[in-house]
This record gives sequence, structure tokens and C-alpha cells, in this order.
Amino acid sequence: MTESLSICVVGGTGAEGSGLALRWARAGHRVTIGSRDPAKAEAAATELNARLGRPLIGSAASRAAVEGADVVVLTVPFAAQMPTVEGLKDVLAGKILIDVTVPLVPPKVSRVQLPPTDSCVVAVQAALGDGVRVVSAFQNVSAHKLKDPDKAIDCDVLVTGDDKAARAVAIRLAGDAGLRGIDAGPLANSVVAESLTSVLIWINRTYKLPDAGLRITGIGETPAAG
Repeated sequence: MTESLSICVVGGTGAEGSGLALRWARAGHRVTIGSRDPAKAEAAATELNARLGRPLIGSAASRAAVEGADVVVLTVPFAAQMPTVEGLKDVLAGKILIDVTVPLVPPKVSRVQLPPTDSCVVAVQAALGDGVRVVSAFQNVSAHKLKDPDKAIDCDVLVTGDDKAARAVAIRLAGDAGLRGIDAGPLANSVVAESLTSVLIWINRTYKLPDAGLRITGIGETPAAG
């Protein structure tokens, strides 16, 4: 069996973060929900553990949760992305940060509205420096399906990052969540996945779908990281 990882999900009280936490805990990883409000983190962990039938998921204030993790997953809204990482910069040093952020700007969330840096995750890497290996992933996955660990999700995950080994970790975690991770190259390419979320929201509304997703054709079921 592959060695389990210690994963902190910052923003794990939300739909996507809690769904990923649930699936990773079920796959055998050591998962902690991190939040600015420890009480909210505890409530989210309690709900997820009830679904799992076992107390597999822990909770803590964000800083403490990040300090104890091998991998940190950021699942906060775009407006909170940069303030959150700047507040955790010192405890993120030496870790892998998987950023799930999409630059959605309400109310026009079905229209691509990229920040001046193009990719909002590239901006996070620039702010944190080379001491943190930032990876972008999971932007195009339906949050409500993640919360049902028995439901197969017909969606690939584009994984980008400037560190090959860090991309490989995110691809592995995509597989452990029941998805297929695709090595999509350097972090600059994250702009594609970030933009696609608005396109998928438009498609959902136009065709009255709950969960349009992305599939890359022509490759095997478990592609290796490039």
C-alpha cells in the first residue's frame, strides 16, 4: 500500500474542500480541516466523520493544521485566496500547496475574468517564493459529487506546477479521490483550468446540467507525470 500523506484542507468547511477531505480520508490519508474559525472546522470534521462512520478527519485552526501537514490544499473563494496564503506564508515553507482557486468574480461567474497576472495561482507562487511548491488542480470538478464518495465522477483533473514531483503528488491525490489527474505542465498553464470553470458554469446553465466536466481523450486511464 502506498504511504499515506498528512493533508490539511484550508477552507475545508466549504463544499469542494470537504468533499475532497472526505474522499482522501476514505482512501487512507490523514486529513485535517483547517479554518480561521476552529469551531467551524470542528463542525465540518464531525459531519464528515459521521458520513465515514469513523473519526478519521481532524480539525484545527488553519495555522496549526498547516504546520502538521505534508500537503496543504487551499479551497477558499478567490477574494480570500491571497490574504489566506499571505497569513500562512511562514508555516507553508517547505510544503506542497495545491491551490484549487478559480478567479470567479460575481455576479458574472459564467464569464472568464482573469486577474492582471492571468493565473491567480501563478500570483500565489510569486507571493510565496521558491520555498513553497505550488500546484494548481481540481478547479473543474463538481463539488456536490465529491461529497458522495461512492459516486463515480466523469471528470479529469488538469494538474499544473513548476515542480515535477509536486505535480506527481497532486496526480496521485486525484486518483485517490476517484478522479484521473492529467499532467498539464508548468504552473503558467493553470490559466486554462481557471478559465474553464466559467465556461463549464455557462454550459451547465445553457444545457441545464448540474455538473459538466472535462475529459482528455486519447491517453490511457492512468497517465504518468511528464
